[in-house]
Amino acid sequence: MVTVQDAVTAFADFMEPTDAELNAIEQEMPVILADVDLLDAQIVTLDRTPTEVDERRIRRARRRALAARVALVNRAAGASLPGGAA
Repeated sequence: MVTVQDAVTAFADFMEPTDAELNAIEQEMPVILADVDLLDAQIVTLDRTPTEVDERRIRRARRRALAARVALVNRAAGASLPGGAA
């Protein structure tokens, strides 16, 4: 018979994220945070008509999210170019 604790700890090492996965998350963190800011700006306007300030906040958040994605893609492309050229 296997206890719940045995079942959980039996896979604990297997289920932990690897260093590569943690590094990938860290690289994507600016994109994740920018997306959270965008969602926050959009959520504020769900139950009311967006004001001009709300619309500006959403536009700024969209631009930051896009800029974060572009920076991530450029970092990835720069890392994969031969000879270290960016």
